[in-house]
Amino acid sequence: MRTFFKIVLLIPVLYLFAIPVYYALSCSSVICGEIKVELVDSSDYHFVTTRNLLALAAGNGGKIIGQPVGNLKVEDIERRIKGLQELRIVEVYTTIDGTVHLYADQRDPVMRIIPDSGGDYFLDDEGFIFRKRNLYNPRLHIVGGNIDLNALLAQNTSIFDTTFSKTAVLRDLYHFVEYIEKDDFWSAQIDQIYIDQRNRVDLVPRAGSHIIHLGTFENYEGKLRNLSAFYEKVMPEVGWNRYSSISLEFRDQVVCRKRQ
Repeated sequence: MRTFFKIVLLIPVLYLFAIPVYYALSCSSVICGEIKVELVDSSDYHFVTTRNLLALAAGNGGKIIGQPVGNLKVEDIERRIKGLQELRIVEVYTTIDGTVHLYADQRDPVMRIIPDSGGDYFLDDEGFIFRKRNLYNPRLHIVGGNIDLNALLAQNTSIFDTTFSKTAVLRDLYHFVEYIEKDDFWSAQIDQIYIDQRNRVDLVPRAGSHIIHLGTFENYEGKLRNLSAFYEKVMPEVGWNRYSSISLEFRDQVVCRKRQ
């Protein structure tokens, strides 16, 4: 009787081990008949297309559809697709019906960076830099000037990694752009941002032919409030093209230079 109960108890245990093995063996022989691609935010940014993902999944002259699922190296497919810096998340997996699923979530850029040293990049909402590779240009604030991205690109590191001392200006820049993006007027008015060799900041507005000297990012909220008051009270009287430059570097002062 005791032996009988042992056998009865052993059957569910064997079942639990046998079923996964059975499914693994049976699934591996199933022929792949379809590749389903889910590409998030493709309509917004156009950084990566479904065609790009399928080409990378197949590899050099490779073929997925028509192959036994067990012959497909899912890890290699995922690794190749992760080579696209424009992607934030990549997941590749197969299902029991022989379908290969590709899921990719594109990065969300917050600004475009064009350093004086060369190159064209995007900075995303998680602080990662990735190279601009196609002709599509989402509407973003453009930042140029003395910006060193070499260490970040080499280490694939976020600007929020405080171990890189040169990211301090980029962090300030990120918070500044985040601030003006939340304000309808400044988001529309400020077109470009330039960082000079002393890490001083110049702003290029869309309205008016002047340059705004912000100085450092310190107290940028107060500086923009002063400029807003100046725009509201003075510019309608003198005209938007009266000055060649407007400096906000000094606390609670707006210093203007007349156009020659």
